[in-house]
Amino acid sequence: MTLLIALGGNAMTAPDGSARPEDQRAAITVAAESIADIVATGTPVVLTHGNGPQVGNLLVKNEIAASVVPPVPLDWCDAQTQGTIGTLLLNALDAALSRRGSGTRTAVLVSRTLVAADDHGFAEPTKPIGRYLPAAEAAEQMSHGQSWQDFGDRGWRRVVASPEPLSCLDADAAAALLAAGCVVVCAGGGGVPTVRDVDGTLRGVEAVIDKDLTAAVLARQLGVDMLIIATDVEAAIRDWGTPEAHPIGKITAAELRVLAAAGQFPAGSMGPKVEAACRFAEAGGRAIITSLHHIADALAGHTGTVVVP
Repeated sequence: MTLLIALGGNAMTAPDGSARPEDQRAAITVAAESIADIVATGTPVVLTHGNGPQVGNLLVKNEIAASVVPPVPLDWCDAQTQGTIGTLLLNALDAALSRRGSGTRTAVLVSRTLVAADDHGFAEPTKPIGRYLPAAEAAEQMSHGQSWQDFGDRGWRRVVASPEPLSCLDADAAAALLAAGCVVVCAGGGGVPTVRDVDGTLRGVEAVIDKDLTAAVLARQLGVDMLIIATDVEAAIRDWGTPEAHPIGKITAAELRVLAAAGQFPAGSMGPKVEAACRFAEAGGRAIITSLHHIADALAGHTGTVVVP
């Protein structure tokens, strides 16, 4: 059984969300232990990951240096963080697998995700990213062609497009590495957002792609058996924040969509994970939403939200 594990941002930062280099290294080292336990059983594994805090750090550097050097575009930020996080995962997994007597190696792909050039998000960017700034500092960024929105007393914040992922352009390379026996790290941060021009040329664009939705696309392209969305809770919760709150176990995609339509899953947290799980299950696969440290228990049917067709 081949698994695609989508690592949430909590696996990349300290418990309080801080993303200093030492925090990221420590968090990824811990995450690698759980992944290595699965890989050491002989299970083929593909990994994707978030990169929100890391891109956020790069955006702060952009802002501070904007009057000295031009800010780098978001597709560059995504590529840079894919390389950085990928290298940390590579080193941590190699060490963890070696301790388990496994010779399995890790391969990292800086990879692109195709989006439509006419996606409605590009006309009206609404995805807030980065920190809040005073109007004068936001104006400096807008002079470089960025879109910013006034959030009142909190200040101004950059807004970008969040287009639908259509395909992972480097899935064939990921498949070849997987067939060669590697743990493959691919489509980090949702992949570098890329459009195809009318002449067939590919180019990166200013956007943020939801990593869980891209994970569902990549899982279908690779034909994996199970999509595992690793987050910071053991399962998706129904009636979260109320006395009736309880974890959701095995459920069909149709049933889960009914709950989603009723507003059970916030758009900024569990919503995209539920949507990605439903899409993969509707394509004939099985998806699990659970915490990184409970993946083995979820695979055995003891915990987690298991989404089936």
